[in-house]
Amino acid sequence: MNARRALGRYGEDLAARRLAQAGMTVLERNWRCREGEIDIVARDGDALVICEVKTRRAAGYEHPMAGVHRRQAVRLRRLAARWLAERRPGQGPPPGGVRIDLVGVLLPGRGAPVLEHARGVS
Repeated sequence: MNARRALGRYGEDLAARRLAQAGMTVLERNWRCREGEIDIVARDGDALVICEVKTRRAAGYEHPMAGVHRRQAVRLRRLAARWLAERRPGQGPPPGGVRIDLVGVLLPGRGAPVLEHARGVS
């Protein structure tokens, strides 16, 4: 596994733990289809949460929370529709709807990682 992939996996592990601590149920990780990948699919009450995780080192290019742009949000919505069609055929979205969240993981040179969870970014 290369260093970039290992960094992403570490950030996703931290994010999944944070979501679980916040009371969410992680349903699936790294779901893939032809159009792309969803990092984490979770349930928050009666809402389905599609969670994008961005992990950066402190000396990186941009803050992880700046990592989701409009085009990527549109892609995540499309992936959410594919996930629902595959995992809940004929049922449609859950009563609480579908929400796109972002978890930014910043790894400082020293000390503990810093996580930020933004709900409903799109």
